[in-house]
Order: sequence, then C-alpha cells, then structure tokens
Amino acid sequence: MLPSDIYSQPSADDPVLDVGTVLNIARRHVSSCTAVTGIDESDGEARVYNIHDDIIVKVQRPHQLRARTSLEKEAFFLDQLAAYPEIVVPRVLGYGRQDIFEYTVKTRMPGVAALTVELNGTVRMDVLRQLGRTLRSIHSIPQEPFFKNSLFLGSRNREQFNELVQAGLADSVRIIDDNPDLWVSDVSPAEVASRVATSIAESVDLVALHSNPGPVHTFVQPDTLEFVGLIDFGDAYISHPGLDWRWPTHEDRLAILRGYCDDEPVTDEFKLVWRSALILSDMAALATRPDRRSQAQEGLRSLLMTFECTD
Repeated sequence: MLPSDIYSQPSADDPVLDVGTVLNIARRHVSSCTAVTGIDESDGEARVYNIHDDIIVKVQRPHQLRARTSLEKEAFFLDQLAAYPEIVVPRVLGYGRQDIFEYTVKTRMPGVAALTVELNGTVRMDVLRQLGRTLRSIHSIPQEPFFKNSLFLGSRNREQFNELVQAGLADSVRIIDDNPDLWVSDVSPAEVASRVATSIAESVDLVALHSNPGPVHTFVQPDTLEFVGLIDFGDAYISHPGLDWRWPTHEDRLAILRGYCDDEPVTDEFKLVWRSALILSDMAALATRPDRRSQAQEGLRSLLMTFECTD
C-alpha cells in the first residue's frame, strides 16, 4: 500500500550538526533557545536534537531520504491538527532548510513511547481505547487539504484503493504459495484474497492516515501509564482507516476499534473494509516481514473468524 523503502541517496554523508548550527536553526523560530540538551537517533529517517525540556529540532538524515517520508508533509499534517486542541500532537514552531538539511522545530511530546514501558491488562486496554478515540478524531477532520497536497501519496478514490488492494494481495498470495508452511487457514490464500477483494464496499472511507500509530509513536505518562498522544506523522498517506491499526495483537486491535466507536458507531461497510484492510496488512507481513510473521499469523487466525465492534 506504500512505496517501497528505497533510499534515494544511501551514500550521502550523515553528519551530526554542531551545537551552534542547531541553536541557530532553533532561534529562527524560538528566540529563547540557549542549549542543546541531548540527541536522539531512534527515529531512523531523522535525528532529533533536544532543546531544553520542551522543544526539539528534527532534521532529515540525508542517507535515509525516501519517497514516503517527508518533514514538510509532517509539518503540514500537524498544522492541520493544530485547530483541534483535543488531539494531542506536537506543535510545529517552524519548518525550513539549512544547507542540504530539511528540518522542523516542534514542541516536545511529554511522556515516553509506549514501547518503552510494560502495558498490561486493563491499563493497556485503556491506552488503546484512548488511542482509538484519537485516531477517530484525526480521521474525521476535513480531508480536502490532504487530498490536494501532492506530498500525500495513496488512493484518491475507490478505484485506486481497490487496485492497490488487489495488487498487494496478488503479491502476497504469490509469495505465500511459494512458502505454504507460512499459511494458517484451511481456506487458501487465493480464496481469502478473492473474498477480501469482493468485500470492498461501493463507498470507501479514504482519509489521511498517521501510517504507524504503534507502540513506538504512542506516548504515555511514565508514572501513571495514561495515554498522552501521538508523534511522527512523516510517513502519512491517504487510504482506508483500517490500515492505521499498527499494534501487535488482535486483542489490541479490537481495543482500538472500541475506542474508535466510542462517540459514534461505524457503519457495517466500514467494518467490512476495516477487516479486509487488516487481512491485507497481515498477509503482506506474512509474505515479506519475517520479524512480524508470528504476529501476522495470530492476527489472521482471528480475522478469518467473525468480528464485532462491541464494548
């Protein structure tokens, strides 16, 4: 559903910017910046320079430049979300270029990534339900600005979405057929793919997606483990909301769906395409992501049974 991760300039230099350069960038947008307090390289495509405790300078790493990641796109998305204070995301303070480097200056998200803490039981379900509510809010804002922006790749209509789904399924079926031990159902991969393709409703919800609102980008309070918000919108694209469910287990996915349905139920058509989108995602992971195969197999076992959007 997304362009392949081909880096356009893999041999480019990747220097760490000196403190003076980072502060000069930051002061273009926030004059009070006086100290770089840390450097974070955990985001592969970008390097983050911490300014005090509440501001970051995020710089695109030249050797990690790829078609689907863009700091300009992230800044645009966050600017659209700024009109909705109930959606907790970083606030863009500035965007620009320094020599060959693209950068954003943003507020720092409080809390820590959910990936770095243990979330279990009802605490985990509460975080995921709040995440679902947040995703519903993000998916519900006016979409015309995103559809008009060429930085947002993906489907603009049902026909394009259907073509991408069928192409993704065909690729996955071909690989799985060559590795039959991967498959988890008595129903053949080709038959599952056929059912998925025919389940795409006449009317398909297409919106700007975060792309990966998983544990690495979902933030929680380190002491209470309460949900805080989302970071990192640089991989955003346009497709069906069902492709914005990036947590490990099917139980996780259902908790997110419950939150997504809290304020307003989704339609039966939405649920059909949601299920199909997750099957597509799991089949693709089964075929191409050895690190996610066990997770994808468990997800497929659950998805190929009936599902409900219930409390």
